[in-house]
Amino acid sequence: MKKWFQSILAMTVVSGLFATGCGSTLSASASGTAGRQPDVNGDGKVAIGLMSPGDTKDNGYYQSFVDEARAFAEANGWSVVILDKINPSDSITQAKNLCRQSVDLIAIGASELKDALSAAPEPVCKGVHWYINGGVGVEQTEYFAQSQQNVKEILFAGGMAAGLLLKESGSTKAGYISGPEIDFSKQAAAGFLAGLRAIVPEATLVETYTGDLNDSGKAREAAQAQVALGVKVIYPYLGGATDAVATLARDNQVHTLTPGTNRCTDDAGFDISVVFSPGAYLAAAFKEFQKDALTMGQARMWRIGVDDVPTIAMCGEHTRLQPQVDQFMTDIAAGKVNVQALAGAPVR
Repeated sequence: MKKWFQSILAMTVVSGLFATGCGSTLSASASGTAGRQPDVNGDGKVAIGLMSPGDTKDNGYYQSFVDEARAFAEANGWSVVILDKINPSDSITQAKNLCRQSVDLIAIGASELKDALSAAPEPVCKGVHWYINGGVGVEQTEYFAQSQQNVKEILFAGGMAAGLLLKESGSTKAGYISGPEIDFSKQAAAGFLAGLRAIVPEATLVETYTGDLNDSGKAREAAQAQVALGVKVIYPYLGGATDAVATLARDNQVHTLTPGTNRCTDDAGFDISVVFSPGAYLAAAFKEFQKDALTMGQARMWRIGVDDVPTIAMCGEHTRLQPQVDQFMTDIAAGKVNVQALAGAPVR
């Protein structure tokens, strides 16, 4: 997995990715006394603060964020302060704590912690630069840079790929397991189901929300119940419970998808990798930050079928289906599929 992350680092760093011009990268109202990146506070060292709502040892989505940060920091002599498993209601307090540790940049791993950005204008955070792996409800301001992705497009493409396996099995029933039943998880389910139905029109989706992305016991119980209902594909969506679901599914000849990273070559036995790793986007942001070119107040949209990430990779024997999946992604990017209309339908 580390080798894959390193390849993504090289693949995603593109000159001018976030910046649109030369000179100062922060507006006067947002910068305070900030200096040039990366040592914006001028203390002779570069410190990065990382904030994650999830388990950064989940072998997947959340871990990719810290793996990329550590790799880049070590290569450049930077230090990293990591705060994970942050409750969204505590995000502002945790952000201020990082500011007090004289960090130069605070990088936020997921939109669930978007409220932390409200600390940016406060005196304790004066001069600190901000980056977020954006998403639902993150409204751009002058104080931060962000990466964005269209989750519905990604999950729709993943659903289409899973639909191919569902169709081959002669089944119409798939499963989806996540933690809290909130906007981001429900929107992901809607996109996934819409993609399934693009291939298997009569497909149904059994949804289970355990309330905790990292509780492996609850996730296994949910997976066992879904297997008993006859599902042939299960999507464990985010968190440290992912591998527990994948193991149980594999033992019951049920297909699984990854939530964010490419794990086609590890031992977990995933059939499809749905790749939208925040670490890949963070690597590009760090490269710009190093060059004094990470522009606050701007967003970079990553598109499936256009950029190297996000993408869908078929694993193992299913690589024979990759050309079809590649065409799905190309069609989505070209606007031949109205994902927003299809994925906006109520999830049943």
